Order: sequence, then C-alpha cells, then structure tokens
Amino acid sequence: MSGYSLGIEKIDELIGEIRSGSNIMMIGPPMSGKDDIINTIIYNGIKDENSVIFVSTREPGERVLEWFKQNDQDTFDAHIGIVDCVTKTLGMVASDTEYIKRASSPVDLTGIGVKISQFFEEFLMKKNIPNTRLCINSLSTILMYSNIQTVFRFLHVFTGRVKSANALGIYVVEDEMHDPQTIATLKQLFDGMIEIKSNGDGFAMRIVGFTPKPTPWFNYEIDGMNIILQESE
Repeated sequence: MSGYSLGIEKIDELIGEIRSGSNIMMIGPPMSGKDDIINTIIYNGIKDENSVIFVSTREPGERVLEWFKQNDQDTFDAHIGIVDCVTKTLGMVASDTEYIKRASSPVDLTGIGVKISQFFEEFLMKKNIPNTRLCINSLSTILMYSNIQTVFRFLHVFTGRVKSANALGIYVVEDEMHDPQTIATLKQLFDGMIEIKSNGDGFAMRIVGFTPKPTPWFNYEIDGMNIILQESE
C-alpha cells in the first residue's frame, strides 16, 4: 500500500510519505496562499495518477478546473471530480458535467455528501483507481452555515471513508474565524495538521503529526505550481 506525498519538496523529504487513510487539517490566516497550496497538493496527486475529489465552497467548479487547465493542459485527462457548492447558491442554472456535480449550497451537507460518495464510487469501484485525494475548501465556509455538531457528524463520516478507502483527506480552515473549542473539536478527526502563520512580511508553514516532533517552520513563496521553502530563523 503506497502513501502520499504533498509535492512540497522539503516537507516531503522531512516527513516521507503520508500514510494512506490519513486526514489533515490545513489551518492558517486569510490571504496566506492556502488556495494555491491546496491546489499544488491536488496537482501533485494528479501527476501521481491519483483521483481527486474537490469540494469547493468558494469558487464555482468551472473556475477550479480552469486553474488546473491553465497550469497543465493534461488535467482534463485526469480523474478529477468537483463538488460545486457555489453556482446554485448564486442562482445560476448549470447542469452537472463529467467533472462537476452541483450541491445546492454549502449548508446542503446531505447533498454534498451524496456527491462525494458518487465520485468515490466512480473512482474506486468503477475505475479501480487505488489512490484518491479528498479536499474540502473550506470547512470554515460550511461552519458559517451549520453548527459544529452537524459539521462534526458530517466530517466523521467522510474522515472514516478516507481511512477505509486508503485515501488522503485535506480540509482547509481559516484561522481566527472560529473559537478555540470549535478548533479543538475538529482536531479530534485529524491525524495531522499543516499549520500556517504570519511571519514578518510573509507567512510560514510547518507540519504536525507525521513525525515525532513538528517540522521546523518554513517561510514560503508560491511560484505557480511550486511552493518554495526556506527555513525560518
């Protein structure tokens, strides 16, 4: 059973492959490039011939696909499924496509769950793709519409699904949007964290939970599909 790499070179060297069935919270402040970091991790999965299920609560599905298409024309040969929670919320009429299934809104956890399950079935059962990455960007948007108990139950189902499918789950959280009790409750579901913090004029990241001690903090810059790290002093 193979594990997963994040596609962030220094981090991958330090922690090795992340074991299959792991769930990770990515938490950091606004405007810290979390979208680009998560897209890089997903793109690395596409390069590794993983299937990808991407739940988008902030961008229409077409815009998510366009990001990958702009960076790699081969994306449309990939096994990528987007659960679009935005388009119908905006009152736009749009049908499902090969790559995009629409939920009615970020509050429609039942609908979101059904769409995720449909993609899991397609990739794992019908196409027999052994490695899948599930990304929810972001949990913070979902928490704006639902209480923590409802979101916890929803996540409990899909973090369990990730474990049973030997997949990799990554879930984005906006730092400082939630009280400490909410974050503590969510942490129970995750095997590790990608933590991001402000650091001088920029931002730094570290990984917690996959080595005996957290990795060092690394300042980072984002250059297209590359996350360039430099150890923070």
